[in-house]
Amino acid sequence: MRVTLLGTGDTTGTPTVGCGCDTCERARELGVERSRFAVHVENGRTGESLLIDLSPDFRSQFLTHDVPLPDAALVTHIHFDHLDGLGNAYRVFDDLPVHATGEVDPVTEESVAGTIRRKYDYLDRVTVHDHDPMAPFRTCGLDVRFVPVDHPPLLCYGVVVEDPETGAKCSLTGDTSYGIPEASRAALVDPDLLLADGIVPASAARRHPLGGKHHDDDGVPRTFGTKHMTREGALDLAAELDADRTRLVHLAHYYPADEAFAEPLAVDGEAYDL
Repeated sequence: MRVTLLGTGDTTGTPTVGCGCDTCERARELGVERSRFAVHVENGRTGESLLIDLSPDFRSQFLTHDVPLPDAALVTHIHFDHLDGLGNAYRVFDDLPVHATGEVDPVTEESVAGTIRRKYDYLDRVTVHDHDPMAPFRTCGLDVRFVPVDHPPLLCYGVVVEDPETGAKCSLTGDTSYGIPEASRAALVDPDLLLADGIVPASAARRHPLGGKHHDDDGVPRTFGTKHMTREGALDLAAELDADRTRLVHLAHYYPADEAFAEPLAVDGEAYDL
């Protein structure tokens, strides 16, 4: 199982359009990018591949990185930086199965799967498949589960991908605070590779109108505002899950320039063989 990080940025990416902050300038100097979130998982045994989330940067991601077009896709939630790349399916695919949860969100009164069907009803080459949270299903020869996480006010899911033949496991937290339910933590545990939301360093919580949440014993916030983990929260979660390797993703340009490209913060194009 080969995992390629096509997009490791938050909703504006790094460099951010029109931004001349030190971090965006440093990214330009280094020639690195954090485009909007997407992860490509290739099953070497079957020759099939799976795309987790459909970034608005879909076109540039697949032109830039040496990965095949996916045979199926997953959608973790309905925010535009995770879904709106699906429009690229027009004229690109003969058929693209898209997997999402069928759990109805009390805020939108629709499931993620239902929103995709409504929003992209003109894409006759896309077939949407509903799944229950925590229920395993197989696609591209891999066992997959959507696991509930905490990204208010909308329902959002992390993802567990396992190779049934080799036992290789990749866990993705999805967009989430540190308040991930215990059952989901149990599903995410012991991955060969953990991709964890670590949008900003904990110090940035001072600038958020809501501050931070889920403080550790030293008072360090593990959640930025209410929706995303801080770097410190993501690393605490990685230790709890006993991840063999951890990469932080969904990263904002609010990291100080001297920290923004340090380990274990990911950049686009990283690839891992599990």
